[in-house]
Amino acid sequence: MNNKFNPTRRDFIKQTGKAGLAAGLSITVLPSWANINDGYGGDTGIAEEIPFEQRPLPYAYTDLEPAIDALTMEIHYSKHAAAYAKNLAEALKAEGVDTGKEKLTGLLSRISKYSAKMRNNGGGHYNHEFFWRSMRAASENNGPSGELAATIIHDFGSVEAFKTQFSDAGKNRFGSGWAWLVKTKEGKLVVGSTPNQDNPLMDTSELRGTPLLGLDVWEHAYYLKYQNRRPDYIAAWWKLVDWEVVGKRM
Repeated sequence: MNNKFNPTRRDFIKQTGKAGLAAGLSITVLPSWANINDGYGGDTGIAEEIPFEQRPLPYAYTDLEPAIDALTMEIHYSKHAAAYAKNLAEALKAEGVDTGKEKLTGLLSRISKYSAKMRNNGGGHYNHEFFWRSMRAASENNGPSGELAATIIHDFGSVEAFKTQFSDAGKNRFGSGWAWLVKTKEGKLVVGSTPNQDNPLMDTSELRGTPLLGLDVWEHAYYLKYQNRRPDYIAAWWKLVDWEVVGKRM
């Protein structure tokens, strides 16, 4: 399969403009961070900042197999996610957003002031860019560690209890949407889900907080391999979670 959309490590680091900072780091961990005070009434939560443009994937389409097949990854990234980025650019222009001054996190925290097109595509773009960098090639002993593991155990009782609750949030999301692990403004980890392309940064969302981990449960994320078996997709996906990235987000 021709991965024409997929960069080399060197290309990705050049494009992010962080070659000097990236030495010795996994290319999946090159985030910037932004205060999301606007949507939190003075909260000092920090969310991963994501540019308005689509970035190259930090891995090849084949790297997430067998949990996510290469064709699904190619279509998901180059068609679905690319369309969100394109439509977001159109909405930004139409609604007069100065992307030199505005941050995507800030825009999402005030999304109620914008159009449905901005909400759907701003959320869709942020969610997918966040999702790609929540994953890496499967690891047999993949799980949280250190402070992240301790906090999960404190807030959920055990890592397995957390994973069950998160999986249930994805399984039980009616129609299309996302499952999330978020850190609330009180500092507690909670699990929930959002419909469509909404996310916990939005002032329209019932689930609010700083996103730490998100799972796409739209059918386009899994249907080629799993058909209607969403629970099987979720069970396989746990092997792909990049817990180092999740810990840095926390």
